Amino acid sequence: MGEVLPTLLLILAGVLVGGTWSLHKQGAPRGAVVVTALLAVLATAAGVLWLLPGEGS
Repeated sequence: MGEVLPTLLLILAGVLVGGTWSLHKQGAPRGAVVVTALLAVLATAAGVLWLLPGEGS
């Protein structure tokens, strides 16, 4: 599972970025766009940080 999780997080980030753009283009409330964008940033950061070498590697 350790090899799959970063990939899934980055896929989730891509879906969230697309969702953020779609919400923005449709004129959704600003709060919804911001929350979706923040979730995309968090998923991206988690996926990238998971790939960095650390103590467990």
